Amino acid sequence: MSGAATIDGPKFAHERSALSGRLSIAALPRLAESGCRSAEIRYTLEGRMDAAGKAGLRIKVDGDVEVSCQRCLQGLPVPMSVDADLELTASRDAAEAAEDGVDRVVASRSMSVAELVEDELLLALPMVPMHAACAAPAKDDGARPMPFAALAELRKRGAG
Repeated sequence: MSGAATIDGPKFAHERSALSGRLSIAALPRLAESGCRSAEIRYTLEGRMDAAGKAGLRIKVDGDVEVSCQRCLQGLPVPMSVDADLELTASRDAAEAAEDGVDRVVASRSMSVAELVEDELLLALPMVPMHAACAAPAKDDGARPMPFAALAELRKRGAG
């Protein structure tokens, strides 16, 4: 499935439709801007109606992204697994005014599937990605002078 797919959110939910596909980093520009080097993502999107008659979407995302380790700056694969229920709402103000802990998204007739998946991935990324143990830094081969070596030598000469 292309990252360009869109759904009519309210209709998708009312009809309890389902959609699945794959996305790469090319279809997820905000994820790339956040520092992800690569991504291979599988998703499933399902429309739903709850017991109170409210429309919603269920998004399941699985796959791997590669980010930079904040210690060594090398690539760090991060397995992603997201299962989110989103209630569709008529306006951003209504979503922000609600204080019940329910995740909401503004419904429209043209909702980007890639953006919905990307939103959930961005929320699930670790704040400070790090390896459990980073590889040791490269050994100094002596070609570069040590910053205080000359000072230490001068000190030795002056003390003797």
